[in-house]
Amino acid sequence: MADSLHSSLLIAEEQEQENINGHGCEEVPRKSDIDISAISTFESFRKESWIESKKLWAIAGPAIFTTLCNYSIAAISQTFAGQLGTVNQAGVAIGNSVISTLAFGIMLGMGSALETLCGQAFGAGQIHMLGVYMQRSWLILFCTALPLTLVYIFATPILKLLGQNDEVSDLAGKFAIWLLPQLFAFPFIFPMQKFLQAQRKVMAMAWIALIGLIIHVFLSWLLIFKLGMGLVGVAIPLNVSWWLIDIGQFLYIVYFCQDAWRGFSWLAFRDLWAFVRLSMASAIMLCLEFWYMMSLTIMTGHLKDAAVEVDALSVCMTLNGWEAMIFIGFNAGISVRISNELGAGHPRAAKFSVLIVTITSLSIGLICMCIILATKDDFAVLFTNSDEVMKKVSNMAILLGVTMVLNSVQPVLSGVAVGGGWQGLIAYVNVGCYYVIGVPLGLLMGYKFDLGAKGIWTGMICGTALQTIVLIFITYFTDWNKEVAQAKDRLELWGGSAGPPINGSMKAEENVENHNVPQE
Repeated sequence: MADSLHSSLLIAEEQEQENINGHGCEEVPRKSDIDISAISTFESFRKESWIESKKLWAIAGPAIFTTLCNYSIAAISQTFAGQLGTVNQAGVAIGNSVISTLAFGIMLGMGSALETLCGQAFGAGQIHMLGVYMQRSWLILFCTALPLTLVYIFATPILKLLGQNDEVSDLAGKFAIWLLPQLFAFPFIFPMQKFLQAQRKVMAMAWIALIGLIIHVFLSWLLIFKLGMGLVGVAIPLNVSWWLIDIGQFLYIVYFCQDAWRGFSWLAFRDLWAFVRLSMASAIMLCLEFWYMMSLTIMTGHLKDAAVEVDALSVCMTLNGWEAMIFIGFNAGISVRISNELGAGHPRAAKFSVLIVTITSLSIGLICMCIILATKDDFAVLFTNSDEVMKKVSNMAILLGVTMVLNSVQPVLSGVAVGGGWQGLIAYVNVGCYYVIGVPLGLLMGYKFDLGAKGIWTGMICGTALQTIVLIFITYFTDWNKEVAQAKDRLELWGGSAGPPINGSMKAEENVENHNVPQE
């Protein structure tokens, strides 16, 4: 079986690389590769669009599949927990969606710093540095996991303080403690995923995620239905499946990524503080986006007719969540494309990648909006049999459609920011647009003007729309030649080459730390 899996991974990787390279170019981009030519005719645009689309989908397609598999692990656990009774299901839901997801978001955000560094190092042909960067990220994320254990240990009093039901809080707190092994799987899984993504080895991630999901389903069925282990039977498969994915990714890296992985190195302990700053900026950027949508549900839960409002909103958010998986895949794809091209010194190719991925994702978002509007009176029947909830969902359909369109552009532009290393700047943008504009406007419309969940959602859409406009502005006026120079400085400053940064270490560090709004 091991030989069969080995052969499958090799064949998948060869096919993936053939799709990526298009015209037989080498797997590892080199500085000597020329940038794409200036596009001046429709024929040249059509040709380059086709090549770029193949490169994008070769990364985004498996990334979407991997994200869906990882998302399904928690969703399946929730489904199995539903067989244990309403209170047990609520305890698992709170433990997964509040406690575990909080750690998940922080770890994923901090691990996203590797999308910038590993992607640019790979693009520059400095493959040996990828393993060092990954080890630095392991150290930082593991140290972050240690204080997060307090959230798991004291989950019960924290949830009661937030106003949750006592019985549900007690069960959620016990479940959270059983999930502590999963917490310590997070610091390793996300850096390895970014390490593999940067090298475009995304098919391997997809296979490993699928195997992890299959094992998770089998273990959940065995422990809950056959052995009757209750909540412990829900927690054990979650722990085992995430650690199996960790082990699978590590073994793949050791045996199939020997150019990028050269064993454990003391270099991992160098420049940790600069790495921490970039990791924190990445985490803040991602968590601010994630918590923004969580706050929508929390605010809705305090309305007059909270049960109906929350039920209707949950139907819309479920559909929005599945669509979001597609654009998270595009986020990964464009961050890899941008970081690779900047590292390789290809400003025109980087700029063209942004254009193609935006057109592609926006087209999908518009199609999703049209489907929602065409079925606005019918799709809620898949989730509820309440006429009142279905009517409320129908009234919210236009907001769901608009959100889907915005979600088709915003994650893609965030991926551009990650690929370029602009996380610090985007974190400030998110604070201003989401929490200075969006949340207060949502509260005003929902409570002051008595528009309910629809008013809260409308106000928060305004914040998302403003953030998207700002991201478009920043991306449009970006000087891509300057970004190439900053990528070179970043790699030289953090150990990418033997010599000192070309503009001096202070100048290089300034470029890494500060991404000013580019001029036209």
